Amino acid sequence: MPVQKGRDLLLKLETGGTFATVAGLRSTRVALNAQTVDITTRESAGRWRELLSGAGIRSAALSGAGLFTDAAADAAIRALFFDTEIARWQVVLPDFGTLEGPFQLTALEFSGEHDGAMAYDISLASAGALAFTPE
Repeated sequence: MPVQKGRDLLLKLETGGTFATVAGLRSTRVALNAQTVDITTRESAGRWRELLSGAGIRSAALSGAGLFTDAAADAAIRALFFDTEIARWQVVLPDFGTLEGPFQLTALEFSGEHDGAMAYDISLASAGALAFTPE
């Protein structure tokens, strides 16, 4: 698989039944996690740790940073934070696939320099079952 452009990793928010790219993002990060369930006993071969297949909790975390360039996307993100609502998000991973499902906005940070643009950072945590569609 060749190297992909970072700008092709897209974070999209569902509004009005369709997914729209969150405007102004300059960086995006996706972390997929799977907790383990240790079932090791005295009888485990060679005292090696054993894990229970198919158990544990799976989760995903998304984060992004960027500039305010689209008033509609900015308003939707702020409303999600202040209303603590769970919304459907979609992450497009180039040459890999699409991850889609419910996420809660867990952090919203603003920053700005006196001679620069106002920027923001957002963090999302999975809030239910996610679907993955390979490319």
